[in-house]
Amino acid sequence: MKIINTANAPAAIGPYSQAIDTGKLLFISGQIPIDPVTNNIIEGDIEKQTEQVLNNIFNIIIAAGYKSNEIVKITVYITDMINFSKVNKIYEKYFNEYKPARAVVGVKELPKAVLVEAEAICCKE
Repeated sequence: MKIINTANAPAAIGPYSQAIDTGKLLFISGQIPIDPVTNNIIEGDIEKQTEQVLNNIFNIIIAAGYKSNEIVKITVYITDMINFSKVNKIYEKYFNEYKPARAVVGVKELPKAVLVEAEAICCKE
């Protein structure tokens, strides 16, 4: 197993890795909307935060040597299900033709009081 760490995604804010690569599977830890350059939370609406979360995930995928069409599962956590359609709108920009399995889970709160978090699993063919 290999620990994945890239400066193009935020550093872990706890005792975990950005991702773990088993050689065939890539497990990406939950990403919140932190800008990896400034290390600050992206303020604003759920759309801006969702964009940053997905950018962070894609940057980890690239750093690990995987491709976006190797994502097999994404789990998205949001603090208010009223934002489901807004998250979908941004999500669709990233996954318009290829659509991995996905779950969206409403939660009471997320780290650093953000509105959205997502984790992903990739599989090499």
